[in-house]
Amino acid sequence: MTFMEVPRVASWRHEGARTGFEVAYFTTDDGGRQVRGVTTATEDGQSWIVDYVIEVDQLWLTRSARITGRCDGLTRVTVIGSDGLGSWQIDGIPAPQPRGCLDLDLEASAVTNTFPVHRLNLPIGQTTSAPAAYVRAVGLAVDRLEQTYSRAGERLYDYTAPAFDFACRLTYDQHGLILDYPGIATRVQ
Repeated sequence: MTFMEVPRVASWRHEGARTGFEVAYFTTDDGGRQVRGVTTATEDGQSWIVDYVIEVDQLWLTRSARITGRCDGLTRVTVIGSDGLGSWQIDGIPAPQPRGCLDLDLEASAVTNTFPVHRLNLPIGQTTSAPAAYVRAVGLAVDRLEQTYSRAGERLYDYTAPAFDFACRLTYDQHGLILDYPGIATRVQ
């Protein structure tokens, strides 16, 4: 499936697992795309803010990210780099945890589930593993998250993350942005 170019801005209401809001801005150039956004939320009684700038190349492979997290009066910044082939650096140091991953997934964000769907271009009925470098909202720890995507329909993907015993059907729009992420977020613009 070929998606239309992403809009300049999109936003989501986070509901279910957390209460909050996310806004993301997209810019495109010859090298790829930049996604700049912020999520503010309260989850399990803890409020946090995650501000991010993510660069993906023309194939939607994550190349870099600068993530700023604020929680409990503390601010943390994490800088992530990837060669697009599965090698990662976190704050300038080679990172073995996400080795082999091609995507970045922010716990705080609904937009990062856009990257693998664009990159994979799965035919209906096909399932694939798409492990990601997963960044926690509180503390910005980076780990490997095993996940799968299965294209269930024109703009429907079944998503699983076994580490969280989580599975749902994601609904995307014509741009490849999530409209409905059950228990997590709903698109409002």
